[in-house]
Amino acid sequence: MFKNIQEDIRAFQERDPAAKGPLAIFFTYPGFHAVVWHRLAHWFWGHKLFFIARLVSNFARWVTLIEIHPGAEIGKRLVIDHGGGVVIGETAVIGDDVTIYHQVTLGGVAPSVDSDAQRGQKRHPTVEDSVIIGCGAAVLGPITVGRESRVGANAVVTKDVPPGVTAVGNPAQVVLPKDKERAKAFQAYGTPTDGQDPVMQTIENLRSQINVLLDRVNDLETEKSAALAARDDETDGDARPRAASAGDA
Repeated sequence: MFKNIQEDIRAFQERDPAAKGPLAIFFTYPGFHAVVWHRLAHWFWGHKLFFIARLVSNFARWVTLIEIHPGAEIGKRLVIDHGGGVVIGETAVIGDDVTIYHQVTLGGVAPSVDSDAQRGQKRHPTVEDSVIIGCGAAVLGPITVGRESRVGANAVVTKDVPPGVTAVGNPAQVVLPKDKERAKAFQAYGTPTDGQDPVMQTIENLRSQINVLLDRVNDLETEKSAALAARDDETDGDARPRAASAGDA
């Protein structure tokens, strides 16, 4: 437990330039407090002390404004930056070295009218290692956000996100990184500053494909014209000897 706390503090220091030192993080960072309280609540949950687990998580929610269900599985060095309004559901799974910003929801999409049928079922996302989720993003359903991927601010994600890409928009669209090595570096709020709007990217891709097709059509027209000209020359060549033979007769 103490080792996890030390690692969590170091993670905040590495990813938050405003952090002034371990003591400031330990005493004043609600995101850090929420993670520590969750580890305790999750221990009670794992030992089937569900009521105590919910009491601990409810207290943590009250003092941090961050709601993490005690059943959620959280890896090492999770950083919840700013934190207010974060909601993490019961069956969510979060890997190591993940960063989550304020107002993020890791929620379910199944209707609540049939709760009995949903108990014990996977309803919330799996977030793999080294993912960054920007503020206001909603990642919904039993989907997977791949390792080292980024979810931009206010994105709404309802489908799997492949590893190493950025998902932005509502509904979220995947933007391939221009520089894959640079994309692996820490990216605040999970939002690329040099990324292209996915809609514009799609339009540009379609425009490029249309230009390729137009070039091909022009090539075919040129080939057709050349073939017709060659055929006309052959026809004229055959007609001249026949005309000469008729004159001799």
